[in-house]
Parts: sequence; C-alpha cells; structure tokens
Amino acid sequence: MAVRAAGGSGAGQEAGAPLLDDLMPWSVRPLRTGRPWVIAPDAASLRARWERLVRAPAGEREQLFRATRARTPQTSVAALPGQATSTGRFAREEGPCPEPVRIAHGPFDEQWLLPDHRLIDAARPELWRVADGHQLFTVEHGYVPRDTGPALSVTALLPDGHSPAGRPGRIRPLYRRPDGREPNLAPGLLALLRARHGESVTARSVLAWVLAAARPSPAGCVVPLPADTARWSAGVELGQELLRLQLRGAHGGERPRLPGGRRPYVRAAIPPVPAGLAYDGDDETLTLGTGRISPVPAGAWEFRVGGVRMLELWFERRSAAGAACAEGLEAVRPRAWPQEWTSELLELITLLALLDGLRPRLAGVADGPQLTAADLRAAGVLPVPAAARRPASVLGHQEEGPEGQFALL
Repeated sequence: MAVRAAGGSGAGQEAGAPLLDDLMPWSVRPLRTGRPWVIAPDAASLRARWERLVRAPAGEREQLFRATRARTPQTSVAALPGQATSTGRFAREEGPCPEPVRIAHGPFDEQWLLPDHRLIDAARPELWRVADGHQLFTVEHGYVPRDTGPALSVTALLPDGHSPAGRPGRIRPLYRRPDGREPNLAPGLLALLRARHGESVTARSVLAWVLAAARPSPAGCVVPLPADTARWSAGVELGQELLRLQLRGAHGGERPRLPGGRRPYVRAAIPPVPAGLAYDGDDETLTLGTGRISPVPAGAWEFRVGGVRMLELWFERRSAAGAACAEGLEAVRPRAWPQEWTSELLELITLLALLDGLRPRLAGVADGPQLTAADLRAAGVLPVPAAARRPASVLGHQEEGPEGQFALL
C-alpha cells in the first residue's frame, strides 16, 4: 500500500488524513436539556429543586418547570434506558426525586443530572443504552480558529457534549453495544491496522492513538494514521497515558496524582462565599476570595479548551456571582461552599497540570509517513457503510414507554 510523508498536523491534512467521523462513524449530537436547572454541580441542589417543584401549586409548577415545545408538564415520554423513573405526566408527579447521576458537563467538569426524560428536551436515549462499566465516550470540543487546546476528550461518564466555545462537537461511544461489544470503528479498520502494526491493535489502542493525534479542523477532527509501527506504538503509549488521566480512576484505574512537592494543597481555607478567582504566577497561588491553594502550575491555570480557561469556567459555574444571576429553580444552590467542591478543584488542578505536562510529547506524534484517506478507500475501509453510522439494535429488555406502556424498538 502506498503511503505519503507528512510533517505535522497541517501537512497531514493536506496529504488527506482521515476524519474522526470516518474512523468512528457512529456519533450522537450533544444532549439538549431545555431547562438548565436539571444540571447542578451538587446532587443535593437537584433534590431540593425537585421537592420545590413537585410541592408547588399547579400554576407555580408550570412557571418553575420552564416549558418548551419539546417538554411541558403534560408531555408523555418513555423512560430513559436504565432509569427507574415514572413515565406519567409530570403535572401529576408527587413522588420522590430520582437519584441524580454523575455526568461529564463539557470538558473536564463533572456535575449531576436529574435522569428524568420528562425534564430533558433531547436526552439521546441511544447513549444511555450503551452507557455501562465498559463504555468510553469520545467528545469533540468544537472547532475554534487558532485554538491551541485539545480537539477532544474522553470520559467514562455519560457526557452532555457541552462545548465551552464554538459549535458543539459530536459524542462518539467506543462501543456500539453494551459490555464492550462491537467497536464503533469503520468496518475493516482494525484488520487494516493489525496487518500493518500487529495483532496487539485493539479498539482501545485505536482510541488512545486518536486521543494523542487528533487535530481540530473546520471539517471536524482530523486523525493522521501512521504507516510506521514504531511511531504507532509510541503514540498509543502516549494516548494511553492521556486516557488514564482523563478517566480519573474509572474502570479500576488510578486517580491522577502529581509527584510529591508539586501537589496542590489548601493553604488558607476557602470562605463560605468566595468573592472571586485569581492567579498569582510568581508564587503559583490560586485564590478564591480569601482562600489560597498552591502550588498551582501556570500550565494548569492557562489550560484552555475553545479559548476558555477551564479553571475559570469551573469556578464560574459554582460562584456567588453565578448564583446572583440565577432565577427560579436554578437559584436553589448551596448557601456555602461545599467541602467536596474543594476536593474536586484540587483534582481538576492536578489533571490539568498533568495534561499540560504531556503537551511537548504530543507536538510531533503525527509526523512521518501516513496512511491517507485514499489508502483507506483503496483497502475498502472507506466509504463507511450507512449502517455503521446508525445506532445498533441493543434492546435486551423491555423499556417503559409513555404512561407505563412498553416501548418497542
């Protein structure tokens, strides 16, 4: 098979490097909640919002609900797969709050969601059906010109696909079926890569390469594929490290940790209502009002996705200023800074610092001869069959439809 030389991501695009959309063809659009109060940084706020909503008189309940064309208190919808929630009209709801679920709210932020289909305009049930202890989700961040941040991220949590800036990208599960069955890869891609790089190539190693090599472009994520096995192996090893960090201990892995002496600590307690967030690069200190955390590497503070600083965005979603602007159920929030937010912030600083430390090794990972999209067409991998872009039929049990009827798929 002929290959072409390339010198970095720009040259790789000119040489016809394939798009992620062709390598992982089944993708799902981001969730659309329709009402922001169904997501919160803490689960207790969601339970309190639910109680206020279901105990409100009918007229107030209608106002608090925030009806849209897709969802009103009178809408009948099926239950979300795997969630034991009522399918009766929400106008009649008087029961207890469903257990909030942990989700990935955009890149590198973990929040909570009320998993009730009656409250979410577009919950993407096809994602819920394949979300289990084996699944990994790749999330594109959306293209922003001159953005130096990563093109995508990976999570074991159900992602909402929120993008900090630019058009939201797509969500691509690694597997099309539960229990890690049927990789979401172009048919024939694994066989092609194994023929060139050996039988050790798996769906997870392909994902690791994608995580290390993907580059943003106006057409979507571009993924140069190396023709050289040594470069493939080095890129997969680097991608596995990125994957380990971003999974944050999921699937039996270790949580991210900086070496001793570089780990961030709380030097002054974060106040109940921190007034603002600031960074002092001279002594590597992050301040939250009168609270102080250090050492915080400059790379963690400057880590951006879509041009947005991740630490600033994380704080903004939890700040008193954000609470002051909230209305209705969104205003139901913690009155004081919860201790768990401090723990989450320390872990986020650690994660961003470690990811930033890998940037120099990522710079040349895609250099060298490549397998191009033309090579994939010649091997019969492209074009991708239409069926590979649609969700698989995975219904292994009956799902409850509107008003308690069984859903048929």
